[in-house]
Amino acid sequence: MEFTIRPGVAGDADVVLGFFDEAVEWLVARGSAGQWGTEPWSKIPKRAERVREYAADPEFRMAEIDGKPAGALILGQAMPYAPQVDEPELYVRLLITSRRFAGHRVGSRLLEHAVAEAKRRGVDLVRVDCWAGGDGDLPRYYQRQGFTPTEQFTVDGWLGQVLEQRVGG
Repeated sequence: MEFTIRPGVAGDADVVLGFFDEAVEWLVARGSAGQWGTEPWSKIPKRAERVREYAADPEFRMAEIDGKPAGALILGQAMPYAPQVDEPELYVRLLITSRRFAGHRVGSRLLEHAVAEAKRRGVDLVRVDCWAGGDGDLPRYYQRQGFTPTEQFTVDGWLGQVLEQRVGG
C-alpha cells in the first residue's frame, strides 16, 4: 500500500466532512458521544462551514493510501483556547482519519509528518490538543505517539488536554 501526503484543496472539504461523520458514528458506538455529539457534522451547518474553512487553509494536507483519501492534517498556530507558550511552535490544528483505514497508521504517519515539518522549519515544539473525556483513550493515543500531556482546559463544558513533543529543531 502506498501512503502519500499531498496539499489539500477546497474540493477535499466534502471528503473531510465524511471523515467527521464516520468519526461521530464510531464515537457514539463506543460510548464517546461527549467528544463531538451524536449528530453527523454534515447535518450541522456551523460544523460543515468549519470544515470548508479547514479545506481553504494553506497548511491543509490530505493523506492517501493507494490514491484514496485516508486522513487530513492542518499545522499552524495554537488554537485560541489553548494555553499559550513563549516560544515558536507548530500546532496540530486538525488531525482526522478515515475509519475505513483504521489500523493503517494514518494518524501516526500524519503526526510523524508534523514532527518532520517542525524540524524542517527549525521549530523545537509540536503541540496538539484533544478531548480528555470519556475513557481517556485519546490522550493515551497521543502519548503512544511520543507526546507528553501538559495543561488541561475547558471550552463550553468540553474537557481538553494539550500535549507536546520536543523535536530538536
